[in-house]
This record gives sequence, structure tokens and C-alpha cells, in this order.
Amino acid sequence: MVDTIKNVNDAINGFVWGLPMLILLVGTGILMTTITKCFQITHIRHWLKNTIGGIFGDKKVTEHTEKGDQQISQFQSLCTALAATIGTGNIAGVAAAIASGGPGAIFWMWVVAFFGTMTNFSENVLGIYFRKRNEKDEWSGGAMYYLHDGLGSLKGCHRIGPVLAVLFSIFCVIASFGIGNMSQINSIAVNMDSALHVPRLVMGIILMFLAALIILGGIKRIATITEKLVPLMALFYVIGALIVIIAHIGNLGAVVVAVIKGAFGLRAVGGGMVGAGIMMAVQWGMKRGVFSNEAGLGSSVMVHSSSNVREPVVQGMWGIFEVFADTMVVCTITAFAVLSSGLVDLETGAVISDKETTALVAEAFSTVFGSAGNVFIALAILLFAFSTVLGWSHYGSKGFEYLFGTKATSVYKVAFVVFIVFGATMDLSLAWDLSDTFNGLMAIPNLIGVLSLSPLVVKITDNYVKRKIKGQDIKPMLSWHDEIQKVHENEI
Repeated sequence: MVDTIKNVNDAINGFVWGLPMLILLVGTGILMTTITKCFQITHIRHWLKNTIGGIFGDKKVTEHTEKGDQQISQFQSLCTALAATIGTGNIAGVAAAIASGGPGAIFWMWVVAFFGTMTNFSENVLGIYFRKRNEKDEWSGGAMYYLHDGLGSLKGCHRIGPVLAVLFSIFCVIASFGIGNMSQINSIAVNMDSALHVPRLVMGIILMFLAALIILGGIKRIATITEKLVPLMALFYVIGALIVIIAHIGNLGAVVVAVIKGAFGLRAVGGGMVGAGIMMAVQWGMKRGVFSNEAGLGSSVMVHSSSNVREPVVQGMWGIFEVFADTMVVCTITAFAVLSSGLVDLETGAVISDKETTALVAEAFSTVFGSAGNVFIALAILLFAFSTVLGWSHYGSKGFEYLFGTKATSVYKVAFVVFIVFGATMDLSLAWDLSDTFNGLMAIPNLIGVLSLSPLVVKITDNYVKRKIKGQDIKPMLSWHDEIQKVHENEI
């Protein structure tokens, strides 16, 4: 029975994370980039000023809402989204991409991130536009809402919209227990056991209690923790990786050349055929890029929709920055640390070390920090993976809320916390595969929604650009629910 499930899952997973799906994901990004007139480049100064620049110069970006208000700040929404996306994929995933696709995979990871910025932008624009208040006065938004209310309002789609919304929510809840919980906790437990000899059960119990204190407190408590944890863990890891790169600065030029040449098959991967090398570099680069920043999966939009902003495009710009920070910064620094350390033959792309994934990155750090390199990566995995658990607990909660109502989310949160111990102590290889599949399946209904509603994204974006960038005196677009209310008032 288990073998049958695994075989079926492998077949589905082969499609979900195969080249056709990756082309669809990247193709959506290319389309959204084109029809928004390359917003991430043409208005780069504007979105940088209103995201990372706003953190230091605009109090509205970081100010907390009142105690009774269930909204979170723009900065908190970014940190919670980054908490979920900056995970083990930024360490183990990048190493796997290099091992399987060669240095050229990093170039294609950049490509998918560049176009993914506009997919994430579009998701967040739609998320803010279609969000609504729940019974606890919290904002609820995400793919399920723009599928139900947005796609469902289009001609001939009044049934397919709600169906896809339910499917997305089911995939999200299942994925949250796997890729967003047990797989992350398992990575922490295994690494802490290996590096510091902390028993896996003990680690699981500690993490369960810590998670319970945060997750059961709701989105505001999660956001309060992540706005402190994410900048700290990112700075901690980036400084460590930069030290490794600087220590091998003489190899930096060769690394850049290897990435560019490997991307276009000018050097074969692992000594194999050039054509096969290009295909592996493209597929692994795209796969790890999508898996790391989650652009197109429709996940982070659920926390971005809890922000206290009113302008959909403002939160969309935070989506651009999220992908940039996750892939162009954290993943790139990991890749350069590994490639510059001498553990990869830059001529052929073959991995010289016998280590894999996380262990390969740990070995790269060990070339500078010695035995402390293993401890450094174990602590990085602890911070990255635990923050991912916090972020994904909110995603799963919102999916569960859509399916069963606001009051039922307490049941989900308790179950989510309990499963942390299982993640730490069990061999869950099949569960990892299944959760990976459901994580990827989230992209299908989400991309249908984004593509179907792309004209609306363009309309909202153009309205914002004319008002805020070009200074034209025109009325802002109302949210979908405000538009509906306005229509009803006019009818009365």
C-alpha cells in the first residue's frame, strides 16, 4: 500500500515539479512583467524607497497597530513572509541545485527570481484587493479569496472559482503539516543531534512548547516574533557566509565565470554532455528558485493580506522585495560560499566533496571556521527552519479557516503544534515527498487565478502609477468589497 502511494505520488510530483510546470511558473512571471511594463525595473527606485528605504525613513512602515487591532504592520508582514520562505531551501536547496545542475543552476535561479518578483507582486495586489474581515476582525486574504470572488465573478467561472478556492485551501493545509512543519522540524532535530548531540525527542519537545507559545497567540504574536527573529537570523547568516566568500576571494572571479558558462552549457556539468548539462542547470535552477521564494505558489500572500496597508500596489512592492531578499541575496550568498570554497570543480561543475545538501554547506563553512562551521550551520538551520514553521502555521490556519470557519482554526493550531514532536522523532521520507507534492499543487489553482485576473492587476497598477508616481489627480481604485458595497448603495 505504501509503495503504491509512493509510486502515485512520484508520478504526480514529477509533473508538479517537472519542466512543464516550471515553464508555467516562469511564463506567468514573464507575462506579468511584460503587461506591467517591467515594473520591477522601470520603478525600481520607487519600490526600493517604499520598502527597504521605508523601514529607515517612514514610521508608517514599521509602526504597530493598536492592541485591539488585528492588523499587522507592513514590515511585520514582510518578516512573517520571509520567515516562511527563508528556510532549509536556502541552505540545503541551493547545495542540491549545485550538486545536480552545476554552477550554472545559480544563473537560472536568478532568472526565475527576476520574473518571480512580478508573480509575487500580482498575488499580493490581488490579495489586498479581495481580502475581507473575519469574525475576529482579522484580515483574511489569499488565493482562495481571489479565486472565489475574483475568478468566480468572471463570465462562465462562477462554479470553477469556488472549486479551485477549496482545492487550493486543501493543498495548503496538507502542505503546512509537511513542508511547513515536520520537514523543517526534522531538519532542526537531525542537525542539532549531529552537531550538538541534543536528542531528537528533547529537541522536538522544546520546539513544540516554543511554537505553542507563539502560534496559539495568533498572527499578531507571530508577527511580533518574526519582525525580531528574521532580521537577526538573516544578518547572522549573511555575515557568516560573506566571511567564507572573503576568505576565498581569489576564487570569486572563477565562480562568476563558472556560473555564466555553466548556465549556457559552455562547460559540461560534471563532465557530462553539454546539452544534458544545460537542461540540468535550467531545471534545477528554476526548481530551487521557485521552491525557495515560493513565487507563484500563492503562499505568502496570506500573510501579506494581513498588513495594515490600503493600497494593493504598496503590498505588491513588498512582494517584489521578498523574492529579491530570499533568492538574490540569501540563496546567492549560499551558492557563492559553496562554490568559492573549493568543494566544487569550477571547470566541470562536479562536486569534489562526498557531502550533500546541508552537509556540503557546513563543509564550506568549515574551511574557514573549522569544526565550528558545523555548529554555525546547525544554528542557522534552527533559526531558518523554526521561522518557516511560524510562517506556515499562519498559511495553514488561513486555509483551514476558509474550509471550516474562523472558530475551527484553534483545532488546527493545536494539531499543528502537536505534529512538531512527530517531525522531530520520526523517519518521514514519504511524508516529505507527499508534502512537497501538495506544496507544488498549490501553484495550479493560484496561477489560474493570477492569469485570469491579470487585466485587473494591470488596471490597479496603472491607477497607482498615475496617482503616486506621475502625480495625476484621479480617484484610487476601491477594494472589491467596497466596489460591491458601492453598487448596492447605488441600487438602493
